Amino acid sequence: MGKTKIKICGLKRPEDIQMVNRLKPDFAGFVFAGSKRKVDKEQARKLCEALDPEIPAVGVFVNETIQNVTELCREKIIQIVQLHGDEDAYYIEEIRKNLPDIPLIKAVRVQSKEQILEAEKLDVDYLLLDNYVKGKYGGSGTGFDKALIPKLTKPYFLAGGLDAENVNENISRCNPFAVDVSSAVETDGVKDETKIEKFIERVRNHE
Repeated sequence: MGKTKIKICGLKRPEDIQMVNRLKPDFAGFVFAGSKRKVDKEQARKLCEALDPEIPAVGVFVNETIQNVTELCREKIIQIVQLHGDEDAYYIEEIRKNLPDIPLIKAVRVQSKEQILEAEKLDVDYLLLDNYVKGKYGGSGTGFDKALIPKLTKPYFLAGGLDAENVNENISRCNPFAVDVSSAVETDGVKDETKIEKFIERVRNHE
């Protein structure tokens, strides 16, 4: 496995795009679900037009209509779909029919090994393992017990509670395909270039 990839999530301002264009993470995440980081289609369009074309835009959705997800991809606003709600095998099958060439990520709010193994059977390209917080679909900024991660054949993004201080330890322990960060690279709810740079540097320099 090569170097761990990096996703900076929850981008919503033009300044955020300027930061990621300078610092070059592997993925840029845009949240279309109920959150203080939510963007709508037109905001996302403007932000993604300014995004370095070498950085794929990931749309984060929670129980979104298949039509809306399809439109965002067909209009080339986003290149990767991340499903963070209760989307089931039927929903994923419909997305696949509409968007056969779009990579899919399915988030798992981790509660048990069995739950992760069940999610691995879904027709998605990646899993994203995040902390379970009752009543929340993600973005809690808190970690989970990594001992719950079973041996997986599907590559996965590791999320939840990662920051510059603990990311290398988590990479060594879990060997994820990618790490995903949002709140830990913010100051007062706004993306902080120094924190993003430090996080990326730690991951890039990890041996």
